[in-house]
Amino acid sequence: MNKDAELGTVYLVGAGPGDPDLLTVKAMNLLSRCDAIVYDSLIPQELLDFVPKTCVRHFVGKRRGHHSVPQFKTNNLLFEMAQSHSCVVRLKGGDPFLFGRGAEEAAFLNKKGVTVQIVPGITAGIAVPAYLGIPVTHRLAGSSITFVTGHEGIDKRRPSVNWRALAKASDGLVIYMGVHNLDYIVRELIAGGLASDTPSVVIQQGTVIGQRYIKAKLMELVNEVNRLEFITPSVIVIGSVVNFQLIDCAPSPANVTMPISF
Repeated sequence: MNKDAELGTVYLVGAGPGDPDLLTVKAMNLLSRCDAIVYDSLIPQELLDFVPKTCVRHFVGKRRGHHSVPQFKTNNLLFEMAQSHSCVVRLKGGDPFLFGRGAEEAAFLNKKGVTVQIVPGITAGIAVPAYLGIPVTHRLAGSSITFVTGHEGIDKRRPSVNWRALAKASDGLVIYMGVHNLDYIVRELIAGGLASDTPSVVIQQGTVIGQRYIKAKLMELVNEVNRLEFITPSVIVIGSVVNFQLIDCAPSPANVTMPISF
């Protein structure tokens, strides 16, 4: 316990993209000794088996259109846990600082005088293409890659993505949470000058059992996603790197399942 403030430490921990084996050693050590845990929907449920039985558990998962716990309540819950527990793990899918509101939670807790430590996790935007043998960068496919969210915030306070500007601003795009808005995204990218035959791929359940994917030209991607009924969680990669897929180098997806986010 923090003797000066009588508050515990909150660890913002990245759980990785789904395969439990991709959890970092530091994250595993924290899970094995935490006395309170606050966790999201898109984490490998198997990780909870490593948490002590005496640990206080709180689920604050969010789904599209069904936000079970508003963010301000999650913030306050973390502060409450820090008042009564010495080691609080805030377990978030992927990496806590990449589209995960980790920075917001850290800022809130810092203002309350709570010590916060960040434990990075492997993000889906890198791991999911890798599990399909697709590199997100390649010397022969350009020198830049952009990670971008395809999901507009429900409260509309998040700045809108300028897809037309992104069309020529980067050699490749990795899009999180983009399936729901894919038709709009594709139309805007093409309107911004991105070639309609640009190689593209949508990967569902990328590092776990049930992995499947679609490779298509950008102009054909929406029809293929609709035809095969792809849903989230999926990662979209657009750019020449898609052509550098090396199946023989790709690891097998883990024999675990991930929750489906609607």
